[in-house]
Amino acid sequence: MHGHRVRYLMAGSGPAVVLIHGITSSADTWAAAMTGLARDHTVIAPDLLGHGASAKPRGDYSLGAYASGIRDLLAALGHDRVTVVGHSLGGGVAMQFAYQFPERTERLALVSSGGLGREVHFLLRAAALPGAELVLPLLVPSWLGSAVGRIGSAGSRLGLRTRLDIAEMLRGFLSL
Repeated sequence: MHGHRVRYLMAGSGPAVVLIHGITSSADTWAAAMTGLARDHTVIAPDLLGHGASAKPRGDYSLGAYASGIRDLLAALGHDRVTVVGHSLGGGVAMQFAYQFPERTERLALVSSGGLGREVHFLLRAAALPGAELVLPLLVPSWLGSAVGRIGSAGSRLGLRTRLDIAEMLRGFLSL
């Protein structure tokens, strides 16, 4: 879209539901929910630009830009009106989508949404600053992923179970 690769998952048929993930996540976050929702709905879960397997261009990563990107993706897929579900940062994007495009919003659902309340967490504000793309790789260096994988493998051989949420969080940060 607009010269950038946008990965998305899509399943089912019926009224459209778009699922918007949080920061450091991807469409894969919604895989379990998509299974149930796809029985009665067309479910679309994109990787926001800068996340997952979507492009990571220099540019506007504001809530408004993300909301416009969701609108453009839905238009390209032929969906005029959708139920929008957002988690964390995706909740902020979902609220912005509903605000900017009320004629395209059937319903709005928020799950532990970002963008509510008086304050936005420092880390979310910092990630939006110019030059953040230069600092993010320093926060979670790429070698850390393989090191955590080796530690997890060693722990498994000893009979220890690693926490899936920690591995998922690390994958998300490395994807940025």
